[in-house]
Amino acid sequence: MKTRLTQLIPLAVMVLALSGPSGSAMSQDLAAFEQNVTEFTLDNGLTFIVVENHDAPVLSVLTYADVGSADEVKGITGIAHLFEHMAFKGTTTIGAMDLEAEYAAMEKVDEIFDDLRNERHKGHLADPERLASLEQAFDDAKTAARELGRSNAMDEAIDRAGGTGLNASTSRDATRYYYSLPSNKLELFFALESNRFLEPVLREFFIERDVVKEERRMSESSPVGRLVEEMLSAAYKAHPYGEPIVGHMSDIDSMTRAEAMDFFRRYYGAGNLTIIISGDADPAHVKELAHEYFDRLPAGPPVEPVETTEPPQIAERRVTMEDRSQPVILMGYHKVDINHEDDVVFNVLSDILGSGRTSRLYTKLVKDQKIAVNASSFTDFPGSKYPNMIVFFAFPSKDYTAADTEQAIEEEIERIRNEEVTEEELSRAKVRARVNLIRGLESNMGLATQLAYFHVLTGDWRNLFHSIDAINEVTAEDIKRVANEYLVSKNRTVASIVTMDDGGTE
Repeated sequence: MKTRLTQLIPLAVMVLALSGPSGSAMSQDLAAFEQNVTEFTLDNGLTFIVVENHDAPVLSVLTYADVGSADEVKGITGIAHLFEHMAFKGTTTIGAMDLEAEYAAMEKVDEIFDDLRNERHKGHLADPERLASLEQAFDDAKTAARELGRSNAMDEAIDRAGGTGLNASTSRDATRYYYSLPSNKLELFFALESNRFLEPVLREFFIERDVVKEERRMSESSPVGRLVEEMLSAAYKAHPYGEPIVGHMSDIDSMTRAEAMDFFRRYYGAGNLTIIISGDADPAHVKELAHEYFDRLPAGPPVEPVETTEPPQIAERRVTMEDRSQPVILMGYHKVDINHEDDVVFNVLSDILGSGRTSRLYTKLVKDQKIAVNASSFTDFPGSKYPNMIVFFAFPSKDYTAADTEQAIEEEIERIRNEEVTEEELSRAKVRARVNLIRGLESNMGLATQLAYFHVLTGDWRNLFHSIDAINEVTAEDIKRVANEYLVSKNRTVASIVTMDDGGTE
C-alpha cells in the first residue's frame, strides 16, 4: 500500500514549500494542504480527520487511543500493552460461536485463576498439592474456553478484504491500531473498528498474557534493553515514564481479565479516540459511516492527564551494569515536553550533536578519534506528552571503554554550552528537519501517523506544519541558552555497561 511521494497531491505542494525556510511559504502550503483535509467530531467526542488522495484506490486507517503505559499505576504495569493485544480477539459478534457458553467458560477460568493466585500469594506456606491441582484445572479451563470462540476472526476478515499491514503499537503516551485496505472496503473498517471498541470480548486472555510474558523475557535478555530500563528507573523517581511499557513480570503474572476490562472502560471511550483516514476516501461518505457506526459508542468518562510531576533532579544519577556484552554509554538529560517552546530547540541541538555522520559526536568519536563504532543522540525519550529526556549514546570501539566515550561526549556538550554553533550547522539541521518530515509523509500511513501524533499531543494537526516554522526560528543563542540550562551534570542520568570476561572481571 506504499504510495510514492510524487503521487500524493497534497505532499507535492508541501515539498515545494519545504524546500525553503520561508514562513510565508509554509503558511501558503498549509492553506493548500487544508483543502484536502476534512475534520469533524461526533457528539460523543470521537474526532475524525480525513485526508483525500485519489491517485490510487487504497487508503490507510489509524485509530489513535490517547492512552499509554504512562496512564498505568503500580500493580497493573503492562496493562495498556496487554489490552492492545486483546483488542484483536473479537467481539460479541466477531468471532462468537456460542457467546453464552463462552462467557460461562471464561468466568470459570477467572474463578480458578483467582484461587490459584491466592494460593501463590501464600508463598512458602502454599500447599504444593493444591497448587498443582489448581494449575492443571487452570490449563484445562483455558483450553475449554478457547474452543468456544474464534480469536482471529477480525484478522481473517481484514485479510479477505485485501487489507495489509494490520498491526498495533503501545507507547508510553498512546496506543495505535492501523492497517491499509482497498478504498471500496471502507465500510468494513467502520463495522469492525466500531464493534471492536463497543463490545470487545477478551478471548484467550490468559493465553495472550503468556505471550506478553514471553515478550517481557525477551526484553530482559537484551543487555542494552536491560540498561535502558535501569536508566529510566533511575532517571524517574516519581513519573510513570520510568516504568517499562511491557510491565513488570509480577504485575503481568497476576493481571486479571476484569482489570483489563476496567482499563478499557476507563480509557477507551469515544472521547479519547481519534481516527485518521488517509487516501481514496470521500469525506461526505466517511461522515455518513461515522454517524452510522460510531455514534453508538459511549463518550466514556473524562480522561485526565497524569498528575504526578517528576521533581527537579538535584544530583547526577549513575547506573553501572556489569555484563558479558560490548560496552555502551547512555547519558540522559531531563528536558521539556512537546508543547514547551524550547522543545524545538532540543530537536536542533540533538541534530547538531548527534544526527548522522556529519554530526559532532560521530565526527569526533567515530571518524577522528576512532574510539567508538557509533555515537548519536535522540530526543523525546521515553515519550513526548510529558517532560522527557534528550539522550546521547555511544558504542565504544574495541579496546575502549564506556568511560572513554563518556569523556569525549562530555567535551562536546561542554563545547556547545560555551560556544555558539555555526550558521552552517544551524542551516544543515533545519534542512534535515524538513527532509525528515517529508520522508515521514511518503505514504498514506505515514501521513496518518504524523497527523494523529500532532493532533492529539499538541491539540491541532496543523502544528505538523508549524513545527517547521518554529525550527526555522531557532538561533545559535537559543541552543547555547538551553544547553546551559539543561545539559548540566546534576540534571543527567548516566548508564553504562562494563564488559566482564568469563572470570567476572573487566
